[in-house]
Amino acid sequence: MVAERFISRKLKFQGNLAAVAIAVSFFVIIVAVAVSGGFRTAVREGVSALSGDVRIEPYASSAGADPSPMPLHLPSEQAIRALPGVADIQPAVIRPGIVKSGETVHGVVVKGIPGQADSTLTVSIPNRLAEITGLGVGDDLVTYFVGEKVRVRKFKITEIHRDLIEVDDNLLVYARMEDLQRLNGWAEDEISCLDVRLTARADRKEVAGRIGHILLNSDDPVESNLYISSSEDRYPQIFDWLGLLDMNVLVILILMTVVAGFNMVSGLLIMLLRNIPTIGTLKTLGMSDGAVGRLFIRIGARAVLKGMLWGNALALLFCLVQGTTHLIPLDPANYFVSWVPVKVDLLWILPADAAAFAGILLLVWLASRVVVAVDPAKTVKAD
Repeated sequence: MVAERFISRKLKFQGNLAAVAIAVSFFVIIVAVAVSGGFRTAVREGVSALSGDVRIEPYASSAGADPSPMPLHLPSEQAIRALPGVADIQPAVIRPGIVKSGETVHGVVVKGIPGQADSTLTVSIPNRLAEITGLGVGDDLVTYFVGEKVRVRKFKITEIHRDLIEVDDNLLVYARMEDLQRLNGWAEDEISCLDVRLTARADRKEVAGRIGHILLNSDDPVESNLYISSSEDRYPQIFDWLGLLDMNVLVILILMTVVAGFNMVSGLLIMLLRNIPTIGTLKTLGMSDGAVGRLFIRIGARAVLKGMLWGNALALLFCLVQGTTHLIPLDPANYFVSWVPVKVDLLWILPADAAAFAGILLLVWLASRVVVAVDPAKTVKAD
């Protein structure tokens, strides 16, 4: 084993183009994994900001123009908070409305949450609504709420927030929960829904099912009449798109591994052909076919590792630049976000590296079988 290590260090890998191809392949693999993770994180955070990961609301909340309230505190609230994966529960009062600014009319969803602002009738609007209406901080936002009778409120814009995700034409406006409670004629302990926020790796559908089981088996008549939905249930098209993106990443991983593997094999075969006399000499001196094969696998593995490190370094540099500068923009109408999101997650990147490395080495091992066919008598004689 020591002889193999010593000789492998003396033989040069004659395949610079193959090494560059390996670096490029690993660069593409890591960037694809980081972009997939970035989209997954951005979409989850955006949907969670809109309606939580799991929403608890009355069945009749959308039956008419005037919404139906539910209690602010549920008897089973502590049991829900104790579930694995539950990070927080936030009450909200939600009311659709129509914003009018000059000749511009646009639909909005006003979401009242606790602690939004200290003063009454203040709102935070998304940047896209600011662009559509031409309104900014300090301007008045005249909003019409349609029910049994039309109610008008003049909000003061105190902040313009950036939408992490845009899922429909009804843009999300944040207001004080107390303002919307007064608008609906509700008491302080009446709300529209409870938005349950989950930890990053929690399964939304599984947690939604556990919450549903708790409420369904409750003795409280109000709790048994509540509807539970996960973000996948409310926005299936978004998560179907994410599933398609993950499939594309898997295809990229396989293709880049095959491309890098065949480039590596070609470089290794060139080295084998150039060192046939050396192989014959080693066999003549008593080195077994397996030992000679392992010798060239060592050389190939060292070249692959070098290309992998360069590819990873360049990919991480790209992710750092894109994550801080948002250099590459996107159309949010097609991609839900306005720039290419990236997330460096070692739990995804390390397995991708390991899978690609193992796949390339498998092809290198197959190429090293050529060594077995080398006849030492002919090679030494020819030399």
